[in-house]
Amino acid sequence: MNMQKNKLAAFIFKSVIFGLAAAFIILILRPDLLGQGRPVVELNEASAPPRFNLTNNLASGVVSYADAVDMAAPAVVNIYTTKVITERVNPLFNDPFFRYFFGDQIAPRQRLESSLGSGVIVSDNGYILTNNHVVEGADEIQVALRDGNSAEATVVGTDPESDLAVLKINLEKLPAITIGQSDEARVGDVVLAIGNPFGVGQTVTVGIISAMGRNTVGINTYENFIQTDAAINPGNSGGALINPFGQLIGINTAIFSKSGGYQGIGFAIPGKFAIEVMQQLIQHGRVIRGWLGIEVQDITPELAESFHLKNTQGVIVAGILRSGPAAQAGLRPGDIINKIDGKEINNSKEVMNTIANVKPDSKINIDIMREGKAVTLEGVVGQRPEQQARQQQRQ
Repeated sequence: MNMQKNKLAAFIFKSVIFGLAAAFIILILRPDLLGQGRPVVELNEASAPPRFNLTNNLASGVVSYADAVDMAAPAVVNIYTTKVITERVNPLFNDPFFRYFFGDQIAPRQRLESSLGSGVIVSDNGYILTNNHVVEGADEIQVALRDGNSAEATVVGTDPESDLAVLKINLEKLPAITIGQSDEARVGDVVLAIGNPFGVGQTVTVGIISAMGRNTVGINTYENFIQTDAAINPGNSGGALINPFGQLIGINTAIFSKSGGYQGIGFAIPGKFAIEVMQQLIQHGRVIRGWLGIEVQDITPELAESFHLKNTQGVIVAGILRSGPAAQAGLRPGDIINKIDGKEINNSKEVMNTIANVKPDSKINIDIMREGKAVTLEGVVGQRPEQQARQQQRQ
């Protein structure tokens, strides 16, 4: 019995020795069979290359924005407006004596006045964003698409304080533009302006973003412009400012020019703001904004010296509407507003823009300086009255 166990142990020992020897030979002759022939390299592979890569194109010496234009241009339209102008006559001809001798010859004359601009299709069901000054007072609005189709447009709503308007056309299979993230745009980003300058037809120009948040241009009540050196000329108003991916980041609005033509300074309303205004115009017929009922004044170096201030940051409260939200919050004339809900205030436009973006009936904190002491007030934002109501209040 012991002899059989010894034979079995000897057999197992020989088998193990033979296996180890065979493994050693394989390791020497074919190390690749054991997975040690090549180093392992881990790759982070993209699922698909980007459609547009500015860095790669610069390396090859060729840059093209044709893909971006192909994506965005079909959604940019030409807008032709017509209004009836009644020419006034001399008041003397209103006298019955003169009318007796001249009759209908002194009747007011009417003529048609035409103008042009641009717009952007933002939805496939026919909504178009443009500037208010493009369509203001128009009796007829005609929209021409890039593919040659045209249609008469109706005005859904206008907001003169931001110079935006929404139109509607009834056509099928409309090409809508893709909305980009205008709040992520930076100074130095490449942008393209698409519009109908001087009525020559759809035109594309390229430049960069020169500045963000321009709010002291002085053309609108609410300003937060993207400034660009992409050529913008008369007729470009209401057209699209796009990024190199063909996405809308702004509505071209105005130029700074002494000659009336391009001088390298153009302004566009940020796309995010324009879309918010459009949605309110469609839903409410007007834009609902926050309001405090105050008049403020920028701090000049002279005022800073008279108020014993270290700098010109903030604004001075010049007037308060009786029983308005600011009065109920405890604000007084002469207070210096430094912050609203933690945001630093540098000029009067920032106060208007900040309050306007707050939903009515919301609470805000107002940091002020009063007689050299820092004070924080809590107020409830009201709803900004419509322009006509405000004018009546002032009268």
